[in-house]
Amino acid sequence: MKKCVSNSILALVLALAAWMGTSCKSQYELMLASSDVPAKMKMAMTLMESKKFNKAAQMFESMKLLVNGTPQDDSVQYYTAYCNYRYGDATTAQQNYQAFIGTFPRSVFYTQARFEYVDCLYMDTYRWELDQTPTYKALSAINVYINDFPDSEWVEPCLEMAADLEERLDKKDYEAAKLYYTMEDFRAAHYALKNVLKADADNMYREEILYYTCMSAYRYAQNSVSDKQRERYVVFTDDYYDFVGEFPESKHRNHLDMLAGRVQKILSVEAAETNRYQIDVGDVSNVTAQIKAEKDYEEFLKNKNAKKEARKEAKKDRRRERMERKLLKHRAQ
Repeated sequence: MKKCVSNSILALVLALAAWMGTSCKSQYELMLASSDVPAKMKMAMTLMESKKFNKAAQMFESMKLLVNGTPQDDSVQYYTAYCNYRYGDATTAQQNYQAFIGTFPRSVFYTQARFEYVDCLYMDTYRWELDQTPTYKALSAINVYINDFPDSEWVEPCLEMAADLEERLDKKDYEAAKLYYTMEDFRAAHYALKNVLKADADNMYREEILYYTCMSAYRYAQNSVSDKQRERYVVFTDDYYDFVGEFPESKHRNHLDMLAGRVQKILSVEAAETNRYQIDVGDVSNVTAQIKAEKDYEEFLKNKNAKKEARKEAKKDRRRERMERKLLKHRAQ
């Protein structure tokens, strides 16, 4: 008798537990398991409008099989991707968008989905110090989007993303070359920095690259044996003139001017020693030529400074112009 009572109590407890488990399920959980498409769609849209994107994405995901092949198919697939995108799950959203883009090329959501897919790729890129493979992938997708939809409202955001990604690539190249300077391998630094601009003259760190090119040349000459110093200081002088010609108002100008003054004195002393006999006998043609060259250079700098305002205006557009050239280069590839 006791055994029968115990079994009855156990069955009652199990039944009660099952009932409580069912009754404790939230309305959301019950709807998630439901096959009522209109009700699920209404709840999913409400969740999305309330910015509960994670739950909305799950609700839309649960409808995919139910609406397959129906007029609602593209909407459900797009909103699944969109909610994951807005939730910040860029990796899942990428996969959702890829499936949508490949399946519904004529959907009203197509153009926007293409942009949001590009944005997902952008969000999945890394800092400049890390692997830039995702950066190249995102840039490629950006270029394709701009080519396909040149009049889209999202072209401007695409250009901004591309500018940021290009800056990362430029910084990576610049920092890799500058590392030789940090390691005090000045000959290698000079060569590497020159090569950065040879590969990409529009590098966004061009001013810094040219500055460290000058510094590498100066330090290399300074550390050289006396027999080699003159020719290596001449290299620095050439790099210095290139720098001040392009960036006359640079923050580095005073420092480089000071170094150029030192180098000029060194070269002048060496020239005086070499030509001492001619100067002693009254041949002042070399001195006259040097004075004329200095005056010509001063005039050159005055002309450069006279164009200061024009340079400032042009500098505002330089970043965008560089980006457009880079985009054209990517398109050609």
